[in-house]
Amino acid sequence: MATDWLGSIVSINCGESLGVYQGRVSAVDQVSQTISLTRPFHNGVKCLVPEVTFRAGDITELKILEIPGPGDSRQCGDSQQMETGIPGVGCQVGPSQNGTGKVLKKPMSSSAPQNIPRRTDMKSQDIVISPQQQCSKSYMDRHMETLTQSKGFRRRHNSWSSSSRHPNQVTPKKSGLKNGQMKSKDDECFGDDIDEIPDTDFDFEGNLALFDKAAVFEEIETYERRSGTRSRGTPNEKPARYRHDENILESEPIVYRRIVVPQNPHKEFCTDSGLVVPSVSYELHKKLLSVAEKHGLTLERRLEMTGVCASQMALSLLGGPNRLNPKNVHQRPTVALLCGPHVKGAQGISCGRHLSNHDVHVILFLPNFVKMLESITNELNLFSKTQGQQVSSVKDLPDTPVDLVINCLDCHENAFLRDQPWYKAVVDWANQNRAPVLSIDPPISEMELGIDAKWSLALGLPLPLGERAGRVYLCDIGIPQKVFQEVGINYHSPFGCKFVIPLHST
Repeated sequence: MATDWLGSIVSINCGESLGVYQGRVSAVDQVSQTISLTRPFHNGVKCLVPEVTFRAGDITELKILEIPGPGDSRQCGDSQQMETGIPGVGCQVGPSQNGTGKVLKKPMSSSAPQNIPRRTDMKSQDIVISPQQQCSKSYMDRHMETLTQSKGFRRRHNSWSSSSRHPNQVTPKKSGLKNGQMKSKDDECFGDDIDEIPDTDFDFEGNLALFDKAAVFEEIETYERRSGTRSRGTPNEKPARYRHDENILESEPIVYRRIVVPQNPHKEFCTDSGLVVPSVSYELHKKLLSVAEKHGLTLERRLEMTGVCASQMALSLLGGPNRLNPKNVHQRPTVALLCGPHVKGAQGISCGRHLSNHDVHVILFLPNFVKMLESITNELNLFSKTQGQQVSSVKDLPDTPVDLVINCLDCHENAFLRDQPWYKAVVDWANQNRAPVLSIDPPISEMELGIDAKWSLALGLPLPLGERAGRVYLCDIGIPQKVFQEVGINYHSPFGCKFVIPLHST
């Protein structure tokens, strides 16, 4: 049975030591487990001896390149082998009895010497194989069983499939020889037959329609509801998203109370860092300022500190460094400062002096009185040394909108001033000017304000201000901690590195 393979053209790989041999099978000895090749080529070079014999133990890989048919003649293969230097390649086998045959493309081996063909013949050559020249896979397996069972004979799927398919499906594979060694990874990746690739496209839409996503999610939700497990989310439910400063673990909000007042506060505020700042009554606030003045924090010091903090806040509201730049002389901001004849008015005058020193156009309104407070007189004396403008009539105020209105008209004690004609005229002007209003130390919420403020600045600790006070800010006027303790307030500074901080309603 082994004689049926005589005349086949094979490629034998004997490892790195012996190399690769190609030639036509001339003898197969089952007893001694040897195979002989005639007219052999060794690593692409024709051998000087006419015949070479191999033992089964020396053979690493055996690959069949061509199987002779019943009517095939050796002279054709040998003569073609002599001419092209490639065993069996390019030999046109005789056609079948009915005169028909199949033309197959077989790549040229790179391990044997070649004559350079034309450009049109560089990729492949035609081989005519008739159906009678083929044999089935079971026929080959039955006659080559003795060879494949011995040590060293390893049959590869890609090598056998190229010569053992049905006659209508025969497609020779690439030999894959490079430098005398087989590239097994290339054969495993590219060795499949092209005819086996399906021509029809996969129906993604049809297969996706078979999956009922809503029913599956409903089943999962029902199961998790019965088992008590945590829901993983449904199509109509969005997962929770957290910011970088949020805690994933659910917990109660942490309340930082570092300021405790002796009486229950009417209103509480909190800072940006979450520190709670309680409000105090006007009587407690007045007592706090009185004790601080007794310990050396005089009215002049408090006025100066209030003026500095209020001017800093006003400068930031006017645009800060983007607006107040020496190169932007044409954008000099204008501030209307409305003051009354009391300590609150003196605080406003101090703020106007600092604003004028920072190249802000300040228009100070102060009504004429026969007798002024000493603090107001001192502040007016300093303000007159600046470039600020002082007026006592509403007619002298600008008709066009200004950048900012600072309100210091209201007072905690002197409520009768609200009935004065000048007060009503100034309030009407401020409401018609449409400029944002900053109120310094406004009165408590029980007293009705004539001008709605956008911002309000509280001193030391805030009063229970109403909604018409706008957004509340708190400034540090330099009261020592022991002064707070003396009036019964457990105090820890909420300002941090700033002198003016915003407060939020809780």
